Amino acid sequence: MVKVTFVAHDGRRFPVEIGSGMTAREAALFNDVPGIDGDCGGQCACATCHVHVDPRWIGRVGCLVDGSMEADLLQFVEGRTEESRLACQIKLDERLDGLVLYVPEQQY
Repeated sequence: MVKVTFVAHDGRRFPVEIGSGMTAREAALFNDVPGIDGDCGGQCACATCHVHVDPRWIGRVGCLVDGSMEADLLQFVEGRTEESRLACQIKLDERLDGLVLYVPEQQY
């Protein structure tokens, strides 16, 4: 199991566990983490699973790749930062055990 902590915009923490190979989006949705809509159904057609990766973890998770579909989708979201990622694109494994992700106040 991989442990991930989602931190809401108001500071509330939502620690969850999910099997290796799942995405951070799935971890949030399967554990009812507020603020992650995930309306796209995993098809990468929107950005309703936008998160900010804790800066201490960005080296392991990886930054956005310029010109990628993920970067294109995130260019229009409210509150985009250097640590912005789509949770559906963060595949969890043992090296990400303990990951901290911040959920923005709004997804659109």
